[in-house]
Amino acid sequence: MALQEMDNSGKEKEAIQLMADADKKVKSSGSFLGGMFGGGHHKVEEACEMYCRAANMFKMAKNWSGAGNAFCKAARLHLQLQNKHDCATSFIDAGNAYKKSDPNEAIKCLNAAIDIYTDMGRFTIAAKHHISIAEIYESELVDIEKAIAHYEQAADYYKGEESNSSANKCLLKVGAYCAQLEQYQKAIEIYEQVGANTMDNPLLKYSAKEYFFKAALCHFIVDELNAKIAVEKYEEMFPAFSDSRECKLLKKLLEAHEEQNSDAFTEAVKEFDSISRLDQWHTTLLLRIKKTIQGDEGDLK
Repeated sequence: MALQEMDNSGKEKEAIQLMADADKKVKSSGSFLGGMFGGGHHKVEEACEMYCRAANMFKMAKNWSGAGNAFCKAARLHLQLQNKHDCATSFIDAGNAYKKSDPNEAIKCLNAAIDIYTDMGRFTIAAKHHISIAEIYESELVDIEKAIAHYEQAADYYKGEESNSSANKCLLKVGAYCAQLEQYQKAIEIYEQVGANTMDNPLLKYSAKEYFFKAALCHFIVDELNAKIAVEKYEEMFPAFSDSRECKLLKKLLEAHEEQNSDAFTEAVKEFDSISRLDQWHTTLLLRIKKTIQGDEGDLK
């Protein structure tokens, strides 16, 4: 263990020295003498390679900020050398290092890479990195509105490249968050759109009933009559929905709600849950619906 630590601290010292040497090379490449005798371009290439080597040594020493900084310096030199692809790759490497120490810096680096990829027309890879940024906003910075914006951008790029299943995955994330944030209309549009896209696909049609179920729950919170009309519409669009347990549950819930019978509502939910476990998202929405029954205590026990 001690030997490993010594080795890594040695790597860090080596990396710091390499960074200093690379900085000198960059300075001399831009100097008057460097310009007169040529070789400036070659020096920048060498410095670039040194920054990358230093970044990997910092990674070995688990100095993530050091690695991120070194990759950023390499990225800027790649840009100077007109190596767009290498520049974007270095910004991604920087972003991945910063993810472990500084989420905001990670986002800046990933955004810089996205700008280059979109400029090159590489929209699928840009979409992938928008998802990475969305995930940082979800888990590290807990800014759901910003996570939504990046999932939506990723979905747009995927759609443009005809990658519909990847676009749908991003949209479903957006739909789930919109419902949690009580942006029900937007959630309904997404679930209906993804449901309609998947119901004719033999491999995906099983999932379509789940999306229509989610859309109907969102409708239900807004207005009971809307939910009733929506369920009828989904049955018409997608006959297999009629036979699903989800559809039967919705009809029981609508009936219980109409009768303002919170016990019947709870019973229907429990019966469904005993066979198909309802996750946190479904439970949250069902509780919100149940609270609209007069005199209800607002639990599903």
